[in-house]
Amino acid sequence: MWPFLKSADVWQQGKKMKSKQLKIFLKQYWILLVLIATKLILQFALINPIYELHRDEFLHLDQAFHPAAGYISVPPFTSWMSGLIYLMGGGLFWIRLVPALFGTMTVVFGWLIVEALGGKLAAKVLTSTLLIFSVYTRMNVLFQPNSFDILVWTVIFYSLIKYLERQHLKWLILLSLVTTLGLYNKYTLAFLIIGLFLGLIISGQRYIFKRKALYYAISFALLLFLPNVIWQITNHFPVLHHMHALKENQLVNINRIDFLLDQFKYGLIGIPTIAAFWAFIFYKPFQPYRFVFWTFIGVLVLFTISRAKSYYSLGLYPVLFAFGSVYLETWFGKWKTVLISFLVVTNITAFSFIIKYLMPYQQPSEIIANPESYKRLGLLRWEDGKNHPLPQDFADMLGWKEMADKALAAYQMVPSGESQSTLIYCDNYGQAGALNYFNRGQTPEAYTFNSDYIHWLPRKIKFRNMLLVGHLPRKEVIEMFEEYKRVGVVENEFSREKGTELFLFQGAKSYAAERFNQIAEERRKNFEIF
Repeated sequence: MWPFLKSADVWQQGKKMKSKQLKIFLKQYWILLVLIATKLILQFALINPIYELHRDEFLHLDQAFHPAAGYISVPPFTSWMSGLIYLMGGGLFWIRLVPALFGTMTVVFGWLIVEALGGKLAAKVLTSTLLIFSVYTRMNVLFQPNSFDILVWTVIFYSLIKYLERQHLKWLILLSLVTTLGLYNKYTLAFLIIGLFLGLIISGQRYIFKRKALYYAISFALLLFLPNVIWQITNHFPVLHHMHALKENQLVNINRIDFLLDQFKYGLIGIPTIAAFWAFIFYKPFQPYRFVFWTFIGVLVLFTISRAKSYYSLGLYPVLFAFGSVYLETWFGKWKTVLISFLVVTNITAFSFIIKYLMPYQQPSEIIANPESYKRLGLLRWEDGKNHPLPQDFADMLGWKEMADKALAAYQMVPSGESQSTLIYCDNYGQAGALNYFNRGQTPEAYTFNSDYIHWLPRKIKFRNMLLVGHLPRKEVIEMFEEYKRVGVVENEFSREKGTELFLFQGAKSYAAERFNQIAEERRKNFEIF
């Protein structure tokens, strides 16, 4: 009987322990839910209603109507998200919710990395606040590949950490799936893959390359990614032409020193990041994870050499925040609650001072009236290397609805019998995307000769009239029509599109469509992106 009583006593103790653990679990995850809610609220509350969508967002939304295994501008993942957005109605709320959710999931996986490293609540909260009250909030405003890219990098690090800890196949499967989705989202993930290879080799974790399971996972990822590879081959590798165009038009203006200096803004010299670097070198429990440190160094070097945009590196920091927070929690000892609370409050306070620089929060007129601080931070420097009145992203979020309304009014001036034979042509993809977003179903689809639109344009298009959004073309184009008139202009003084004109050309001559199709074919062959 005594053994039975002893077993019952052990069972009761185990039950109490599990109950205590459950209470701790619920307490901590209740805090995570609060942090998630805070993140989502901030993503909407810190955007001034005066700002519209960004020009790139219009392009990505248009991809939903042209499904393919690849695009000139980006891989197809963003188009899948666009399809989901339109299933939900296509409104502004749903467009902004998608990147906000990706940002929120990054916070969750930052929390999970801390948990995987044995960190407690203080470290989890510090990591979460570093991701919520920071430049990541800015990145999670726009419906672009960047938000999902940062999430993918974070999940890849998490998967590797869990695999090195447990050696379970499920973590390699997760790694394989996430890497594939990441490549379908943004090809720059290749930099992380190269960096991880170097990091694992240098750090002494090279034994992973002896595991057959790793090669099964790689093969699985390659199989899943095969449709995009085939698309690249059959379309003569648009990604290479896109990279060349980026280098010639944008990256050429990027200073390598500026790239490295921008890393300080993202947290390179922050206390948690410095703590992470120190811990990788001197803290014995983190020795198995030194590949993270060497991966960071390798990717940063690769980005610097290739003149990458500074925000490309943002996927590297969430895992550093997690490691640094766990080490600080351990190092602070019994003072951890007080000292980490101080760091959390300091971070939130600093964020409150820089909100106006990060977010489209202020009225454009307020920025223009007080430009000096923006100029000192380099926020007024655009891709052309010159300073302008507003940050480029902010100026790219203004004037589109006005343009679309004036285009619709101009289209309605066409006689009803000729409306279907009217071509709507724009100078750039932002204009075409905006017209299609706001006027879809009310006008024919708008096209342009750059980015993905050149391949969406019908091969043998015919038209009698043309609504042109952009600048008055050269004389030989004007002479292809019987008459033309200026029917509108974008007047928003803060918009990057200020001064963009709208012209209605009527009575196309017999050779006009043939010449237009000839120019379009030349552009297709030359892969003119911008």
